[in-house]
Amino acid sequence: MILLHRLLARRLLVPRVLLRRVAAAGLLAAALLAGAAPALAAKIGAVLSITGPSEYLGVPEKAALEMDVAAVNAAGGVNGEKLELIVHDDGGDPNAAKVFARTLAEEGVIAIVGGTTTGTTLAMIPVAESTHTPLVSLAGGVEVIEPVRKWVFKTAHTDRMACERIFADLKRRGLARIAIVSGTDAFGRSMRTQCVKAAPAFGITVAHEERFGPADTDVTPQLRALAAVPDLQAVVVAGHGQGPAIVTRTYRHLDIRLPLYQSYGVASKTFVALAGGAADGVRLPASALLIADKLPDGDPQKPVVVRFAKTFSAATGLPVSTFAGHAHDALMLVVDAAKRAGGFDRTKLRDALEATKGFVGTGGVVTMSPTDHLGLDLGAFRMLEIDNGGWVLVSGQGS
Repeated sequence: MILLHRLLARRLLVPRVLLRRVAAAGLLAAALLAGAAPALAAKIGAVLSITGPSEYLGVPEKAALEMDVAAVNAAGGVNGEKLELIVHDDGGDPNAAKVFARTLAEEGVIAIVGGTTTGTTLAMIPVAESTHTPLVSLAGGVEVIEPVRKWVFKTAHTDRMACERIFADLKRRGLARIAIVSGTDAFGRSMRTQCVKAAPAFGITVAHEERFGPADTDVTPQLRALAAVPDLQAVVVAGHGQGPAIVTRTYRHLDIRLPLYQSYGVASKTFVALAGGAADGVRLPASALLIADKLPDGDPQKPVVVRFAKTFSAATGLPVSTFAGHAHDALMLVVDAAKRAGGFDRTKLRDALEATKGFVGTGGVVTMSPTDHLGLDLGAFRMLEIDNGGWVLVSGQGS
């Protein structure tokens, strides 16, 4: 090869770029003849909100994906191929999420994990559908998967499920007249809509509503208005980010004594840290991951959530959260589907995702179908209460 290079350079005056290409081709041929095939890598894209108002969701999601890809590769990859993770930070901006999704699809990723929020996911959906790229969302809004779209799946429980779980607990406690305090972001709006729709079936009356914006630092006027509502029995907050923590601190500061419920959008130690002692007594629906060590030995999720909780904290130094679990489930669902599909063809991968049955993840046991691209039932939610900064399973709400 060295001799060929010199002859071409001196006698044929071939451009140096071509010389480098010839040399590279020769090295590749030599490697193949020696039996050392080049390493292949299947690209998996991720569009996450690593900065911005939803960073407390996106940071653990990114950490979980990086940890899991490294683990899969260390075990030999998938179908003989290693995985290459390409992560983009949308900063919580739906327009940025859409651009990044388009870029990833054009780069030939086998699937995209994301977005972190309902708003960013909804912006990415048209890209997934038009480019025929499987999209596995980590967002909560039910509108991500309803109506069912061919190329879109998700791992997070839906806001409708959260409303139903909360209302079942309210009914069990004999509480029927509630106020809803919702965020003006896409998730807050969606959960508010789903709660209003679900309330009559549980005998719940939504007697009053208030709203807060993602940038609001004072919600005193909204919460003071609750005192004027007659016979109010409980308050449900629909939102994520710092807003629900501000609501919770103000709620306690105003000495409102009504039971307070939050959504699974606050199911992390970050919320507990932001809300401080005011978080104690708050109830919320969440996955089994937060109470991994408290699950009975016969629970099918226990081995999965215990292993993930220990591994994640040890590998990342971060407290385990349901959001890290959503990302873990998304990646492992793609890996599981790729194994069953026998490769990384997008169409075959999509079909295998839709045919997932009995997959035990951190969010629950997943069984999908052409009419269900989530695959979780209400039993995947556990009703928890925050006590002294920790998570406690509410009695009688284990499944």
